[in-house]
Parts: sequence; C-alpha cells; structure tokens
Amino acid sequence: MFTRLDPDHRHVSRRSSVYARNVVAASQPLAAQAGVQTLRIAGCERMPEHGWDTVTVPGAVDTWVQLSNRFGQLPFEKLFESAINYAAEGFAVSPVVASGWARAADEYSYLEGFRTIFMPNGRAPTAGETFQSKIMANTLGEIAQSRGESFYRGRLASRIVADAARLDGALTEQDLAEHQGFWTDCIQQDFKALTVHEIPPNGQGIAALIALGILEHLNIDAYAMDSADSVHLQIEAMKAAFAETHSHVSDPDTMRVTVDQLLDSTTLQRRADQISLTHAASPVAAVKPDHGTIYLAAADGDGMMVSWIQSNYHGFGSGIVVPDIGVSLQNRGRGFSLQPGHPNEVGGGKRPFHTIIPAFVSRRGAPLMAFGVMGGHHQPQGHTQVMIRLFCQGASPQQALDAPRWHVQEDFTVCLEPALAHLREELTQRGHIFREGKIGAFGGGQIILKDGDGYIAGSDPRKDGQAAGF
Repeated sequence: MFTRLDPDHRHVSRRSSVYARNVVAASQPLAAQAGVQTLRIAGCERMPEHGWDTVTVPGAVDTWVQLSNRFGQLPFEKLFESAINYAAEGFAVSPVVASGWARAADEYSYLEGFRTIFMPNGRAPTAGETFQSKIMANTLGEIAQSRGESFYRGRLASRIVADAARLDGALTEQDLAEHQGFWTDCIQQDFKALTVHEIPPNGQGIAALIALGILEHLNIDAYAMDSADSVHLQIEAMKAAFAETHSHVSDPDTMRVTVDQLLDSTTLQRRADQISLTHAASPVAAVKPDHGTIYLAAADGDGMMVSWIQSNYHGFGSGIVVPDIGVSLQNRGRGFSLQPGHPNEVGGGKRPFHTIIPAFVSRRGAPLMAFGVMGGHHQPQGHTQVMIRLFCQGASPQQALDAPRWHVQEDFTVCLEPALAHLREELTQRGHIFREGKIGAFGGGQIILKDGDGYIAGSDPRKDGQAAGF
C-alpha cells in the first residue's frame, strides 16, 4: 500500500510529492508545464474570454512585413510615421471608440497591464479627450526599424514572453521565433455574374459564400427590398451557412470536409430547396465528412486595390497588455472549441476558427470591389447583405452601408435594426425568435468599388470612419 505523505526524506532526492486535483508529470519541465496549461483549459466549460489562456501567437506584425516585401513601394519604416506620431503626440478620441473604451474599462480594469496603458488617468478617455502613449510610440518605432524582427526574436519578444511567464501564460520565446506567416489563395463563389472572394478556412468567409450560393438558387433579387420575404430568405440562408461553418471550419489541417464540398452547387441547391418561404427552420450541417475588428479598403490610380482586416477579436482582446512595451494581445484562442473530437478542438500548433474576413469581388477576372464588414460573428452576414444591396437592389456603396441590417445570433435568434422593426410581427409569425441586439452587433464596413478610371467609396455610419479621396 502506498504512503500518501512523505515528511521524511529517506532517499537522495529532496523533492516532495505534488498534491493537486489536476496533475502532470513529465521528464522535461517545459513539457510538464505545457500539460498543466492544457489541463487548465480543459477544466473550462467553454473557452475563456480574457487572460493569457486566450492568446494565440500574434501574426499581425509578420503580415505587415510580408505585405510590404511583396507589394510595398515605400520603405517599411516610413509606413509607421503617422502611427508613431499619433502615439507620441496624442490624438483626440472619437465618439464611437470612446464609448467602446468606456465599456472595456469596466470589463478589463482588473488587469494591471490594461490599467497601466489604457487607463492612464484611472479611467478611459472620453470623446474629444487626447490619448497618447510614448511607450506605444517607442514599440512601433522598434518594430519599424527592425522590420518586425524584435517582435518575434528580439527585445519585444522577450518582454512579451516575460509577461506571459509572470502571469502563468503558455507562450514561449520558441512560439514567437517559429511563427511563419504564409500566402494563401482565396476561395470563391459566383453570384449575379460576379465572383466573390473570401479568405479560406480557418476563417468564416465561407459562410458568406454558402449563403450567397443558396440565395442565388432562391433568386433573391426577385423579392422586394426590405420585404418580409426578402429578409426571411436571407436569414434562412445565413442560418444554413452557419450550420455548416460551425460544424466543419477549423485549421485546414484538421478539417474533415473540403471547401469544394461545402460550396458544391448541388449541395447549395438542395439547401435552397429545403428553405420554406413561410416557416423559419433550425438547420443542422448537411455536409458530412468522409471517414473547417478593424477593416479598411484602399485603392490607387494604378489600379491596386487592398481589402484588409485586423482584429483583437473581443473589444480589447485578451485584456493582456505588456506594460513596458504597450503591446495589447488578442484573444483569438477563444475561437477554439472544447468539444471532444470536434475538428476545431483546442490544441497546440493549431489555428482556431477565425472571424476576420476581408472580401473582394471581381468581374470576368478583373478587380471590381474591395469590401468588408467588421463585427465578429456578423461579418459574413454583413458581406451577404452588402452584396444583395449593391447587386440585387441597386444601392450605391454608401447606401449599401447606410441600409438597415438583420443579425443572426449563434443560437439562430434574430436581431433587427430599428428601420426593419416593422417586419418583426410578420417574421415572428413565420417562426423567427427575436432578441435585442448588443451594441455593435450590426458591424461596420467600408466599400471601394471600381468605376471607370476611378472609384466609388462608402464608409459605415455605425463607426467613426470616413471615405476620403483626391
């Protein structure tokens, strides 16, 4: 019979037995620590929202470098001049940002790094108040001068890893040093004689393509704008798209179905045939495996068009801010699933389900439109609605962004913006269940549409931004 307690060290080792509810023993200390970290996530009913457990290896800085190397025309360090100046000298906080910042202060104020950087006077800055951070300016300068090297293999990397170690995070110097960004082809779907391009899985852009493919089969342009029929069919197509996306989308290496299967025309037609014009449904995935923020668009006179999105995910992300360098880290790890056996189950070396999806439209192989609608789960919904407004209902880019939106929650309940509230009674009769939308639920987008030798642009009134040109 074993002895639970070992008060007397009778052998050479001076170690004591370890007592815990969850425990790992390994022949290498880092392996044991990694195991403990994995168990701490596994003890949750759902992925945590804040803290180091939600942080995945940041890829944004590497993306800036790679994009500059491949397409840039200006010296890399020059790209940071405006940002460094705004950080060092300060800028007036805009109203929508101030509102979100105030909510974030309530949510993240228990985190020391967040308070230090984002609550310099013990609170969030108000609209019109100047915010500055020389710490951020110095960090941006270091990234610029080192072409990102410091962030992954230099001083900044060391500071990030030190903060992770201090707060029991799993991120290591090796994780940062071994990060490798990569170029990928887009996935695409034809819609109204156009081709819509989205980022492939592990992103959720495929949800917009599935919805548009279904709506093409339903002849959505035959229904009156903002009618109950039109909105109902759009919502039902989106629900079917999310049923597939949430079941299958993960790191491409662990997906059990292919993009081609999910976008197969016969499958989309079958999905369309299953949608009733008079009754709301609760769809489930039909494709079976064989035994998957800020947005900006830019365009220049030479014809180069950019569709770009970058995100901390949930507001200020993980809430982890490395105090002495001002780096705020995302909580993209929250996109993982804790469901055993799910292709998106949390695991080392995997990329989680991602919500950020810049989009693009071409016509007969030529670039036509860069667009996107930021807003987490709303992004593919916003893409779908913008496409219908523009190419089925004849709206201009600005009108397509001004128009009221619907939003499908992850439980398939529905939110309507006030200008669509008149549809609520009729849609309720068809079986839709409504709830009030959270602040920011309907996203915010930008559009740049090629028009002859120039462009037509619009910017969403739900945000502080603007479209500007010369």
